[in-house]
Amino acid sequence: MSKRVLQGIVVSDICDKTVIVRVERRVMHPVYKKFVTHSKKYVAHDEQNKFHAGDAVQIEESRPISKRKHWVVLGGPREVSAETTPFVNEAAGTSLPVDGTVG
Repeated sequence: MSKRVLQGIVVSDICDKTVIVRVERRVMHPVYKKFVTHSKKYVAHDEQNKFHAGDAVQIEESRPISKRKHWVVLGGPREVSAETTPFVNEAAGTSLPVDGTVG
């Protein structure tokens, strides 16, 4: 059986090597037929203390690490820095080099 993978937002990173992740899901109300947002908090293991409050992360089910910790942080979305991304002028259809010089 495969391990579950969930996506959520880190709400607390106070503990050492531990983050608390809020995972939201949308379900339809059985009577009113409107979508309602349900959320649940999971305690996940973060070995390098890399993630902080507000970060979007993916967590994966794992063996019990402690009394409440049964999830491991896989990672967040790709970190794309401004230095490695070239500037693209969509209106003109041209791109500039990273250092900003024209020529």
